[in-house]
Amino acid sequence: MPPRDSIRQARQLVDAATRISALTGAGISVASGVPDFRSEGGLWKRYDPLEFATYESFLNDPAKFWTMGRELAKVFLNAAPNAAHKSLARLEEQGRLIGVITQNIDNLHQAAGSKNVIELHGNYLRAYCMGCGKIYVGEGVHRRVAQGEIPPKCDDCDGVLKSEAVLFGEPLPQDAMRKAVEVCRRTDLMLVIGTSLQVYPAAYLPQLAKKSGAKLIVIDLEGRTDAADFIIRGKATEIVPKVVGL
Repeated sequence: MPPRDSIRQARQLVDAATRISALTGAGISVASGVPDFRSEGGLWKRYDPLEFATYESFLNDPAKFWTMGRELAKVFLNAAPNAAHKSLARLEEQGRLIGVITQNIDNLHQAAGSKNVIELHGNYLRAYCMGCGKIYVGEGVHRRVAQGEIPPKCDDCDGVLKSEAVLFGEPLPQDAMRKAVEVCRRTDLMLVIGTSLQVYPAAYLPQLAKKSGAKLIVIDLEGRTDAADFIIRGKATEIVPKVVGL
Protein backbone atom coordinates (compact mmCIF):
# COMPACT_ATOMS: atom_id res chain seq x y z
CA MET A 1 0.00 0.00 0.00
CA PRO A 2 1.44 3.44 -0.89
CA PRO A 3 2.28 5.89 1.93
CA ARG A 4 -0.69 7.78 3.34
CA ASP A 5 1.13 11.05 2.70
CA SER A 6 1.22 10.34 -1.05
CA ILE A 7 -2.52 9.73 -1.15
CA ARG A 8 -3.22 12.75 1.06
CA GLN A 9 -1.12 15.07 -1.10
CA ALA A 10 -2.67 13.71 -4.30
CA ARG A 11 -6.12 14.19 -2.76
CA GLN A 12 -5.24 17.84 -2.09
CA LEU A 13 -4.49 18.32 -5.79
CA VAL A 14 -7.83 16.73 -6.66
CA ASP A 15 -9.70 18.92 -4.17
CA ALA A 16 -8.10 22.05 -5.62
CA ALA A 17 -8.79 21.16 -9.26
CA THR A 18 -11.90 22.23 -11.17
CA ARG A 19 -11.25 20.67 -14.61
CA ILE A 20 -10.10 17.13 -13.94
CA SER A 21 -9.50 14.59 -16.70
CA ALA A 22 -8.57 10.91 -16.67
CA LEU A 23 -6.52 8.78 -19.04
CA THR A 24 -7.19 5.10 -18.42
CA GLY A 25 -5.69 1.85 -19.62
CA ALA A 26 -6.02 -1.87 -19.06
CA GLY A 27 -5.07 -1.69 -15.38
CA ILE A 28 -8.33 0.00 -14.39
CA SER A 29 -10.38 -2.94 -15.67
CA VAL A 30 -8.34 -5.90 -14.38
CA ALA A 31 -10.40 -6.06 -11.17
CA SER A 32 -13.53 -6.29 -13.35
CA GLY A 33 -12.25 -9.51 -14.88
CA VAL A 34 -10.80 -7.99 -18.05
CA PRO A 35 -7.15 -9.13 -18.24
CA ASP A 36 -4.38 -6.99 -19.69
CA PHE A 37 -3.85 -8.38 -23.19
CA ARG A 38 -0.07 -7.98 -22.90
CA SER A 39 0.34 -9.59 -19.47
CA GLU A 40 1.41 -13.16 -18.82
CA GLY A 41 -1.53 -15.35 -19.79
CA GLY A 42 -3.11 -12.41 -21.64
CA LEU A 43 -4.73 -12.58 -25.06
CA TRP A 44 -1.57 -11.83 -27.03
CA LYS A 45 0.22 -14.76 -25.38
CA ARG A 46 -2.42 -17.10 -26.79
CA TYR A 47 -3.26 -15.38 -30.07
CA ASP A 48 -0.55 -13.85 -32.22
CA PRO A 49 -1.88 -10.33 -32.88
CA LEU A 50 -0.15 -10.24 -36.27
CA GLU A 51 -2.18 -13.28 -37.27
CA PHE A 52 -5.51 -12.59 -35.55
CA ALA A 53 -5.79 -8.85 -34.90
CA THR A 54 -4.47 -6.78 -37.80
CA TYR A 55 -6.78 -4.95 -40.17
CA GLU A 56 -5.19 -6.78 -43.12
CA SER A 57 -5.71 -10.19 -41.53
CA PHE A 58 -9.34 -9.28 -40.81
CA LEU A 59 -9.96 -8.38 -44.45
CA ASN A 60 -8.31 -11.62 -45.57
CA ASP A 61 -10.06 -13.90 -43.07
CA PRO A 62 -12.63 -12.27 -40.74
CA ALA A 63 -13.48 -15.65 -39.22
CA LYS A 64 -10.02 -15.76 -37.68
CA PHE A 65 -10.60 -12.53 -35.77
CA TRP A 66 -14.07 -13.57 -34.67
CA THR A 67 -12.72 -16.92 -33.41
CA MET A 68 -10.59 -14.91 -31.00
CA GLY A 69 -13.54 -12.54 -30.62
CA ARG A 70 -15.69 -15.32 -29.21
CA GLU A 71 -13.33 -15.48 -26.24
CA LEU A 72 -13.34 -11.69 -25.94
CA ALA A 73 -17.13 -11.65 -25.95
CA LYS A 74 -17.30 -14.00 -22.97
CA VAL A 75 -14.95 -11.73 -21.02
CA PHE A 76 -16.61 -8.42 -21.86
CA LEU A 77 -20.20 -9.57 -21.48
CA ASN A 78 -19.49 -10.85 -17.97
CA ALA A 79 -17.51 -7.80 -16.80
CA ALA A 80 -18.95 -5.11 -14.52
CA PRO A 81 -17.54 -1.70 -13.56
CA ASN A 82 -15.48 -1.58 -10.39
CA ALA A 83 -14.86 1.05 -7.70
CA ALA A 84 -12.35 2.97 -9.85
CA HIS A 85 -14.77 3.31 -12.78
CA LYS A 86 -17.56 4.34 -10.40
CA SER A 87 -15.43 6.95 -8.63
CA LEU A 88 -14.67 8.67 -11.94
CA ALA A 89 -18.37 8.61 -12.86
CA ARG A 90 -19.29 10.27 -9.54
CA LEU A 91 -16.58 12.89 -10.08
CA GLU A 92 -18.20 13.69 -13.42
CA GLU A 93 -21.63 13.92 -11.75
CA GLN A 94 -20.19 16.62 -9.49
CA GLY A 95 -19.23 18.63 -12.59
CA ARG A 96 -15.50 18.39 -11.85
CA LEU A 97 -14.41 15.70 -14.36
CA ILE A 98 -14.44 17.06 -17.91
CA GLY A 99 -13.67 13.79 -19.67
CA VAL A 100 -12.37 10.23 -19.52
CA ILE A 101 -9.92 9.35 -22.28
CA THR A 102 -9.59 5.58 -22.45
CA GLN A 103 -7.46 3.09 -24.33
CA ASN A 104 -9.90 0.36 -23.30
CA ILE A 105 -12.60 -1.15 -25.51
CA ASP A 106 -14.66 -2.75 -22.73
CA ASN A 107 -17.47 -0.14 -22.28
CA LEU A 108 -17.03 -0.21 -18.49
CA HIS A 109 -16.76 3.56 -18.05
CA GLN A 110 -20.16 3.99 -19.70
CA ALA A 111 -21.58 1.12 -17.65
CA ALA A 112 -20.42 2.93 -14.50
CA GLY A 113 -22.30 6.06 -15.57
CA SER A 114 -19.63 8.21 -17.23
CA LYS A 115 -21.05 10.30 -20.08
CA ASN A 116 -18.06 12.05 -21.65
CA VAL A 117 -15.94 9.03 -22.59
CA ILE A 118 -13.42 9.37 -25.42
CA GLU A 119 -12.48 5.95 -26.77
CA LEU A 120 -9.13 6.06 -28.54
CA HIS A 121 -9.33 2.42 -29.62
CA GLY A 122 -13.06 2.12 -30.22
CA ASN A 123 -15.60 0.00 -28.37
CA TYR A 124 -15.83 -3.76 -28.68
CA LEU A 125 -19.58 -3.73 -28.00
CA ARG A 126 -20.28 -1.72 -31.14
CA ALA A 127 -19.99 -3.21 -34.62
CA TYR A 128 -20.78 -2.25 -38.18
CA CYS A 129 -21.38 -3.98 -41.50
CA MET A 130 -18.44 -3.85 -43.91
CA GLY A 131 -20.93 -3.95 -46.77
CA CYS A 132 -23.74 -1.47 -46.11
CA GLY A 133 -22.42 0.28 -43.00
CA LYS A 134 -25.34 -0.66 -40.71
CA ILE A 135 -24.44 -0.02 -37.06
CA TYR A 136 -24.96 -2.63 -34.35
CA VAL A 137 -24.87 -1.44 -30.72
CA GLY A 138 -24.97 -3.61 -27.62
CA GLU A 139 -24.51 -7.26 -26.85
CA GLY A 140 -26.50 -8.88 -29.65
CA VAL A 141 -23.69 -9.43 -32.16
CA HIS A 142 -21.36 -10.80 -29.52
CA ARG A 143 -23.95 -13.17 -28.12
CA ARG A 144 -24.34 -14.51 -31.66
CA VAL A 145 -20.57 -14.97 -31.85
CA ALA A 146 -20.51 -16.67 -28.45
CA GLN A 147 -23.11 -19.09 -29.82
CA GLY A 148 -20.90 -19.91 -32.82
CA GLU A 149 -21.92 -17.51 -35.61
CA ILE A 150 -18.43 -16.86 -37.02
CA PRO A 151 -18.12 -14.46 -38.70
CA PRO A 152 -21.36 -12.66 -37.83
CA LYS A 153 -23.29 -11.34 -40.83
CA CYS A 154 -25.47 -8.29 -41.44
CA ASP A 155 -29.24 -8.77 -41.14
CA ASP A 156 -29.81 -6.48 -44.14
CA CYS A 157 -27.17 -7.32 -46.74
CA ASP A 158 -25.38 -10.43 -45.39
CA GLY A 159 -22.11 -8.48 -45.27
CA VAL A 160 -19.45 -9.33 -42.71
CA LEU A 161 -19.63 -7.42 -39.41
CA LYS A 162 -16.56 -5.82 -37.87
CA SER A 163 -16.23 -4.74 -34.27
CA GLU A 164 -15.53 -1.03 -33.85
CA ALA A 165 -12.45 -1.96 -31.79
CA VAL A 166 -9.38 -0.66 -33.60
CA LEU A 167 -7.13 -3.38 -35.00
CA PHE A 168 -3.37 -3.18 -35.49
CA GLY A 169 -2.65 -1.28 -38.68
CA GLU A 170 -6.02 0.47 -38.57
CA PRO A 171 -6.04 4.25 -38.06
CA LEU A 172 -7.27 5.58 -34.72
CA PRO A 173 -10.60 7.43 -34.90
CA GLN A 174 -9.59 11.00 -35.69
CA ASP A 175 -12.58 12.54 -33.94
CA ALA A 176 -11.68 10.75 -30.71
CA MET A 177 -8.08 11.94 -30.88
CA ARG A 178 -9.21 15.50 -31.59
CA LYS A 179 -11.50 15.47 -28.55
CA ALA A 180 -8.73 13.96 -26.40
CA VAL A 181 -6.35 16.75 -27.36
CA GLU A 182 -9.02 19.34 -26.52
CA VAL A 183 -9.51 17.81 -23.06
CA CYS A 184 -5.74 17.76 -22.44
CA ARG A 185 -5.50 21.44 -23.29
CA ARG A 186 -8.40 22.38 -20.97
CA THR A 187 -7.63 20.23 -17.94
CA ASP A 188 -5.92 21.48 -14.78
CA LEU A 189 -5.35 17.97 -13.38
CA MET A 190 -4.98 14.67 -15.20
CA LEU A 191 -5.31 11.29 -13.49
CA VAL A 192 -3.39 8.63 -15.42
CA ILE A 193 -4.80 5.29 -14.28
CA GLY A 194 -3.78 1.75 -15.15
CA THR A 195 -1.62 2.43 -18.18
CA SER A 196 2.10 1.87 -18.69
CA LEU A 197 2.23 4.80 -21.15
CA GLN A 198 3.98 2.67 -23.75
CA VAL A 199 1.47 2.95 -26.60
CA TYR A 200 1.48 6.08 -28.74
CA PRO A 201 -0.14 8.45 -29.44
CA ALA A 202 -2.01 7.94 -26.14
CA ALA A 203 1.28 8.05 -24.22
CA TYR A 204 1.83 11.60 -25.48
CA LEU A 205 -1.40 12.95 -23.97
CA PRO A 206 -0.13 13.38 -20.36
CA GLN A 207 2.81 15.36 -21.72
CA LEU A 208 0.39 17.57 -23.65
CA ALA A 209 -1.70 18.14 -20.51
CA LYS A 210 1.45 19.00 -18.56
CA LYS A 211 2.60 21.47 -21.21
CA SER A 212 -0.85 23.08 -20.98
CA GLY A 213 -0.31 23.73 -17.27
CA ALA A 214 -1.99 20.66 -15.70
CA LYS A 215 -0.81 18.71 -12.68
CA LEU A 216 -0.33 14.99 -13.28
CA ILE A 217 -1.08 12.05 -10.95
CA VAL A 218 -0.13 8.55 -12.13
CA ILE A 219 -1.88 5.60 -10.46
CA ASP A 220 -0.50 2.28 -11.66
CA LEU A 221 1.38 -0.80 -10.56
CA GLU A 222 4.39 0.06 -12.72
CA GLY A 223 3.65 2.93 -15.13
CA ARG A 224 6.04 5.85 -15.18
CA THR A 225 6.48 9.30 -16.69
CA ASP A 226 8.98 11.99 -15.85
CA ALA A 227 6.19 14.56 -16.14
CA ALA A 228 4.21 13.24 -13.13
CA ASP A 229 3.73 15.32 -9.99
CA PHE A 230 2.82 12.14 -8.09
CA ILE A 231 3.26 8.48 -8.94
CA ILE A 232 1.23 6.20 -6.68
CA ARG A 233 1.90 2.47 -7.01
CA GLY A 234 -1.09 0.27 -6.39
CA LYS A 235 -4.34 -1.19 -7.67
CA ALA A 236 -6.73 1.27 -9.24
CA THR A 237 -9.70 -0.07 -7.25
CA GLU A 238 -7.91 0.68 -3.97
CA ILE A 239 -6.21 3.97 -4.84
CA VAL A 240 -8.62 5.89 -7.09
CA PRO A 241 -11.54 6.12 -4.60
CA LYS A 242 -9.17 7.42 -1.92
CA VAL A 243 -7.48 9.96 -4.18
CA VAL A 244 -10.75 11.40 -5.51
CA GLY A 245 -12.55 11.02 -2.16
CA LEU A 246 -15.50 9.11 -3.62
